Amino acid sequence: MARAYSQDLRDRVIDAALSGASARQAAARFGIGEATAIVWVRRAREAGDRSAHKQGQPRRSKLDPHRGYLLGLIAETPDLTISELLERLLAERSVCASRATLWTFLDRCGLFGPGICWSGLKMNGSGSEVHALQMNS
Repeated sequence: MARAYSQDLRDRVIDAALSGASARQAAARFGIGEATAIVWVRRAREAGDRSAHKQGQPRRSKLDPHRGYLLGLIAETPDLTISELLERLLAERSVCASRATLWTFLDRCGLFGPGICWSGLKMNGSGSEVHALQMNS
């Protein structure tokens, strides 16, 4: 991914365009893309916004549409393992996900971190699976 341009360059392009030059002329003068300059100048004119915006798409998970379902399962049966959650997700919602995907999703839902404890630390037969987490009261 390309790096963001400096705020100084952004300000110089906007200032040049606001003082009479077109956005395309300012882009050519400072060696940036025309579309970039046009967007910067439009934002400055319409909203007074000169700052860089976050690049890229927001982080999404294939499990986002199933958030209520998954959190409901955990609330209903807090000792479900990650494997059991994945099995139920596949059987009841036809969604196939990896352990890492589910783990990351649950982490983003706030089920890991300060104030969280392991519910019993009960492992499954292989010793590689821990049970779902519960919030401390």
